[in-house]
Amino acid sequence: MNFLGIFLGMIGPWQIGLIVLVVLLLFGGKKIPEMMRGLGGGIKEFKKASKDEEGEDSKLEEKK
Repeated sequence: MNFLGIFLGMIGPWQIGLIVLVVLLLFGGKKIPEMMRGLGGGIKEFKKASKDEEGEDSKLEEKK
């Protein structure tokens, strides 16, 4: 069994609830949406950069 399967098997609903509670206490309700927006923007940038990189690779292969 892989590590991820073992790790996810050990986490239950109570542990997830405790993690959410700790995050709320640490960052507060107003800061979490800002963090999620930043995370979403980062994911968009990563996808855009990887698409651009794939496009450049295909252009280089066409030139050969």
